[in-house]
Amino acid sequence: MKHRILPQDVTAGMFICGFGGGWLDHPFWVKRFEVKPRHLRRLAESAVPFVVVDDERGLAPVAAAPEGPSSAKTSAPVGLRDDGKESIRPLRSSKPGGPSRGSPSTTPARNSKRAEAKRLLARSLAVTRETFANIRSGKAIRMAEVSDVVEDIVGSTAQCPRALLEVLRLKQKDEYTYLHSVAVCTLMINVARQLAKDEAEVFDYGLAGLFHDLGKMCVDQAILDKPGSLDEAEFDEVRTHPIQGYDILARTPGVPAIALDVCRHHHERPDGRGYPSGLSGAELSEAARLGAICDVYDALTSDRAYKDAWSPSKAMTAMWGWEGQFDRELLFAFMQSVGVYPEGLVVELDGDRLGLVLAPRSDGQRSRVLVFFCTATGRPIAAKDATTAGKRDSVAILTPADPQAYGIAPELCSEAHLRGVEWTRKPVATLAV
Repeated sequence: MKHRILPQDVTAGMFICGFGGGWLDHPFWVKRFEVKPRHLRRLAESAVPFVVVDDERGLAPVAAAPEGPSSAKTSAPVGLRDDGKESIRPLRSSKPGGPSRGSPSTTPARNSKRAEAKRLLARSLAVTRETFANIRSGKAIRMAEVSDVVEDIVGSTAQCPRALLEVLRLKQKDEYTYLHSVAVCTLMINVARQLAKDEAEVFDYGLAGLFHDLGKMCVDQAILDKPGSLDEAEFDEVRTHPIQGYDILARTPGVPAIALDVCRHHHERPDGRGYPSGLSGAELSEAARLGAICDVYDALTSDRAYKDAWSPSKAMTAMWGWEGQFDRELLFAFMQSVGVYPEGLVVELDGDRLGLVLAPRSDGQRSRVLVFFCTATGRPIAAKDATTAGKRDSVAILTPADPQAYGIAPELCSEAHLRGVEWTRKPVATLAV
């Protein structure tokens, strides 16, 4: 049987088969493994709201100490009752005196991680600025320095994935060219981990992100900084940057093939309408497709000379709606890596449920979900708000869902309708009407 338990209740010998929240909340390379003593501290310091353990593959959770006349357990079976209501009880730690989620005792550690992220960002910015300046002046790339920065970012995101991304969101428009490269590096590392790449590949994806726009150093700076729309001649010059960057990297010893590929092809599109070569479909590698996603997402969510930053939710909703521009399977993996989803998307959730993605309550927060249907029973359930990270009652988004596959007409999947009293009263057979 599978159980949800609090991170502080995990012990060596248990088998973890899932985490609450998104990838950014847990500090491990994989989601399924037997817990060793070395894992416990990283779990305790993480932002994981709960852990799912399988007692058929490892130790079972223990009962909590009694509270008053009744006792509670630290775990709860994952799923829904036949009436569609959640069977998961509120979690309570079995370890007396342990800090509750979000207690003041966790604040110093988080502040320390944020301070470390700021120091790493300052160093990354300095190295990136120097590297780009060297390119403009015809000097060689110092691969050792660049590699050290990427390794530090890989290590930082392994320990505290959210810290660096949160700091990067505060970047100033006058540093955009350099910080954009650091941001895409970090996003590439995140999504590579989401896709369970090995450590060497994660590093290569990060290096590819840092180098993806290197060719812009061969473009007139006045064009890059222009506050208004570019004319056709200026666009033509900007469109040369993938080839320019590729040529520079091809002359640099020690650059992995993934970085060359992403630099040259991050403006290509699956539908063949990209540049510089108009590649499409299987002609584009997974790395190049991911480079395009990370590049556009950071550009949309950044202040630029000619536009204000979009919120992460607005950017993701727009990107999901642009048919043919992105690989949708990889775009969804990217969403999982950053915890932001398109508003209005119907998704499958853990615990055999469907949910409707809602906009965050404020800019920068993760998406909210309105849980409304039990796929195990095939019955509507009373709509319930849930979060995708940081809370004990958070849900895990698994995949996009087609409501029609469950007999539900798409037009019924609106927040207003699902919150209405008629939703749970309507027979399943009439949901498609």
